[in-house]
Amino acid sequence: MRTAICPGSFDPITLGHLNIIRRTSRIFDDVIVLVMANSGKSKGMFSIPERIDLIKRVIKSFSNVSVESYDGLLAEYAKKLNYPVIVKGLRANTDFENEFQMAQINKAINPSLDTMFLTSSEKYTFLSSSMVREMAYYGGDLSKLVPCEIIKDIEKKALLGRKMNG
Repeated sequence: MRTAICPGSFDPITLGHLNIIRRTSRIFDDVIVLVMANSGKSKGMFSIPERIDLIKRVIKSFSNVSVESYDGLLAEYAKKLNYPVIVKGLRANTDFENEFQMAQINKAINPSLDTMFLTSSEKYTFLSSSMVREMAYYGGDLSKLVPCEIIKDIEKKALLGRKMNG
């Protein structure tokens, strides 16, 4: 039984993330969407528990996908599983350079850990959570960017952010 870990900050989960998760769920027996805090990013729009809730709502049709969170090193988290594979989506060359470097670091920490890269579907190559947050802040149309189940949650958070800043 092979397990894949799809790690990320998912702040918020996008249709691009969901596309990678869906495709991963067809390849592996079990998929763990691992919500992680990114020390290099700002506080974010949603708390970790809120992100988990949003993800659970959009993956409920996938019987082999679950959601967890972790606040340490990914390679350390993976040690508790039986030979998992990290699956990362790639949008562009810059993604590859960063993700390749992370894969090498993870392999140095946990030599039994492998990373698999899935290229993003072409319609999502431009899509990022930070772009979604920006669009939401200014009241843009999110219908082609995030799952419909969570649009209202994102709009509500963005409205709160606008009120706080302005």
